[in-house]
Amino acid sequence: MQEVTEIYNARVAAAFAIRQGDILVSIHCGSRGLGHQIGTEFLKRMVMVAADYGIVLPDRELACAPINSPVGRAYLGAMRAAINCALANRQVITHLVRQVFAEVLPQARLPLLYDVSHNTCKVEEHVVDGKRRRLFVHRKGATRAFGPGHPDLPPALRAVGQPVLIGGTMGTASYILAGTEEGMSLSFGSACHGAGRSMSRHQALKQWKGREVVDDLARRGILIRSPSLRGVAEEAPGAYKDVSAVADVADQSKLAHKVARLEPLICIKG
Repeated sequence: MQEVTEIYNARVAAAFAIRQGDILVSIHCGSRGLGHQIGTEFLKRMVMVAADYGIVLPDRELACAPINSPVGRAYLGAMRAAINCALANRQVITHLVRQVFAEVLPQARLPLLYDVSHNTCKVEEHVVDGKRRRLFVHRKGATRAFGPGHPDLPPALRAVGQPVLIGGTMGTASYILAGTEEGMSLSFGSACHGAGRSMSRHQALKQWKGREVVDDLARRGILIRSPSLRGVAEEAPGAYKDVSAVADVADQSKLAHKVARLEPLICIKG
């Protein structure tokens, strides 16, 4: 749960139905389960068949295959199944959150701003060298950020661009931005989806204890609820880059424009 503490673009914020002082609920699901498993398994399969298609891999992490090959089609099918699973999972979580609010704060309204997946591959049309082409756009550590007027956006958002959600840590701000026309040509309508880690989970466990993180955030008025203190230590705020600097770069580079800043109040980890 986060409070809107600053509005940068009043017109777009109004279109998003966001006002300063609002309390918002942000839901983020990672891919350490199904998505990670699919990536790991197809990485191995693509490494094994790369030579069959004349592909030389400078690094096995760059393993790939022609999109219409058997392994390429199988990967697309598995990835799309994972996206469907993620969408359904967030719908279930959203429903449960609304049920809780209905019991505790029945006057609260929780309309959905936007639901978007990251770490995916989507078939899209973009202009390349002056020509419109059908592309498979892979976004890793990134999210779609279509600009104003894009036909794939819902009518209510089409005039201002797609919401871009840059999540912070348990102890830092998050940001809501909007896609731009410039970003369509600069990055195929893409922006970052978070600050990104500055150290691995393993390193974070060496540097922080979960209880210390919980107590430190409590002193700042931020409540943490988690079944695992190890998970809290892995996600310690200090293990991530400066999310405000990341949001500023996205804004200044015109990949997405800042709309609102959110400050954390309560964080519940699954």
